[in-house]
Amino acid sequence: MAKKRRNIAFSLSFLDIMACGFGAVTLLFLILRHNANDIPVADERLSSEISLLQKDIQQAEQDQVKALNSLDKIELKLVETQGLSKRVITELAEKEKSIQEDPNSLDKLRRQVKQLEEETAQIEDVEFGDKVREFVGDGNRQYLTGLTLGGERVLILLDGSASMLADTVVNALRRRNMDDIQKQKSAKWQWSLRTLEWLLAQLPPSSRFQVYVFNEEAQVMLAGTEGEWLDASDSLALERVMESTKAFVPSAGTSLSKAMDTFSEFESKPDNLFILTDGLPTLGDAPPKKYMVTGSQRRNHFENAISKLPRGIPVNTILFPMEGDPEAAALFWQLALDTKGAFIAPSRDWP
Repeated sequence: MAKKRRNIAFSLSFLDIMACGFGAVTLLFLILRHNANDIPVADERLSSEISLLQKDIQQAEQDQVKALNSLDKIELKLVETQGLSKRVITELAEKEKSIQEDPNSLDKLRRQVKQLEEETAQIEDVEFGDKVREFVGDGNRQYLTGLTLGGERVLILLDGSASMLADTVVNALRRRNMDDIQKQKSAKWQWSLRTLEWLLAQLPPSSRFQVYVFNEEAQVMLAGTEGEWLDASDSLALERVMESTKAFVPSAGTSLSKAMDTFSEFESKPDNLFILTDGLPTLGDAPPKKYMVTGSQRRNHFENAISKLPRGIPVNTILFPMEGDPEAAALFWQLALDTKGAFIAPSRDWP
């Protein structure tokens, strides 16, 4: 007997449809935004960039207005200049016409031009005071020093020892232990640099020069020019020498003998010598055996150094103050007399 078929309220097809519908609703729920309370937040970086762009636009608009105003002014100046040029042309034409009518006025102008040319030639012949490099002291003062600043070949020797850092031994020792920048800023060293710059500014343009700084050794300030003479009319060379000297750091002892050895580097010997120092040398040719040096030893070092000096060269000494060296002024003063040079101990505001 065949089994009786059961009636099922939900067939498999109906269940499939229901499952698909439920899945579709679930998918829509996941896709659609279901949190309506979220407020979008602007990107701060983009906002700042927009603000900067707006400021740039405002600045550009202001620059445009200024440019237009400047253009209007230029056009106005152009009109005025054109009017002036026409007037000048008219005046020149009238003067030319009057000169042609009056030959005496033309001769008078020629005489004036000739006189001015002669005066200019006389001024050019006076070399002293012609300056390639300008130096202005406090209040634009001029100084009567007695120094002979001429010469075809001028050698300047600048003391670069540690004593050039201060006026007293204690302060010099204290500054010797500072960093290089503080050493270069020392008042006494800056004073010596101003003096060097003043000397270079006084050199006649037709002369030649060289600058050495000496302490335990002597070194040329413009690298690669040992034994060479530099043109005083070369403003670039003057600037480079000053820049190199300002970069030098004072240190160690003083050997005037090493400074005098620089004469052997030149084929043509100098005919004028300047020594910028603060006292007698503390070293000779050989390294010292003791740390301390006596007054008699310093005097011997000085005499040995001067013995190397060629004859006929005037020695001009500018002596800066230093305690504990009473013989320095007398010996350098006697050296100036013997060589027909000059000796000065300047005040602190010189040059």
